[in-house]
Amino acid sequence: MYNIFSVVFKYIFIVIIYLFILSIIRLIYLDIKGMGATSLDNSIYLKLINRKDSLPFKVREYYPLEGEVSLGRGNENQIIIKDPYISKRHLKIVEDEGNYYLEDLNSANGTYLNGDKTMDVVELRNGDRIKVGQVEFLYVNRE
Repeated sequence: MYNIFSVVFKYIFIVIIYLFILSIIRLIYLDIKGMGATSLDNSIYLKLINRKDSLPFKVREYYPLEGEVSLGRGNENQIIIKDPYISKRHLKIVEDEGNYYLEDLNSANGTYLNGDKTMDVVELRNGDRIKVGQVEFLYVNRE
């Protein structure tokens, strides 16, 4: 009787180990697949710095920038983030003569660029960190 239980538990344990290994392989596959999905070699975009799984709302890893882009909670924005600390129309990023400028739209909690609260229109430079609500982005300009 004891021998039958030990054999059954041995096979159950082996199945659990295989399921664990398969879930790890699936996570690695999805991570690699997500990395190759965006071809942003020679473009301008915002890259999420936060870990996606640490945020209680959906947010993409990359947001390409072209022309004028607004960010906020409202559905009329090009970048929609449902963070309760982000205003309905929080900020906009505008292209002018090849340069990109960040402007806070009188948001309740403000927009932070490299740790400093922005009070006026600010020119963005490659590597700038933009923090809005609980989300932090890296401005990448590969042109």
